[in-house]
Amino acid sequence: MSSVRAIRHGVLAALLALLAGCATAPVTPAMRGDAERPAQASGWMRSELYFAVGNEDGNGTIDDARWRDFLDREVTPRFPDGLTVLDGYGQWRFREQGRLVRQRCKVLVLLHEDTAQRRTDIDAIRQAWKRETAHESVLWARQTVEVSF
Repeated sequence: MSSVRAIRHGVLAALLALLAGCATAPVTPAMRGDAERPAQASGWMRSELYFAVGNEDGNGTIDDARWRDFLDREVTPRFPDGLTVLDGYGQWRFREQGRLVRQRCKVLVLLHEDTAQRRTDIDAIRQAWKRETAHESVLWARQTVEVSF
């Protein structure tokens, strides 16, 4: 029995040594494949774009296939490193008519450097959606954020 116990202790000690080595080995950006991304940065923006995809009454509904096609054509080429899409529900009042519209929406969240090119890319996405759907607007909310990768 003591030889089995000694083997177990030896295996456990070897595993702990391996795990300790893994925990202390630094991971560099180049090892992760993102050498151009800083580990932490300030002066970045969080942009949220709100796209109407369907009115409560069922009129003007954009199906998931059409939305994914739009993402593939217009958004992903401009932001290939990543994005987040959230399903939402909201309402909007037309001021002139006083009419309230409730609708489903997609919220696109982009974290990006605050550059003229990124602002141009986002505006191009908004204009493409309005052209394709004949919607009046795509709300763009933005704020400065600090990021860490």
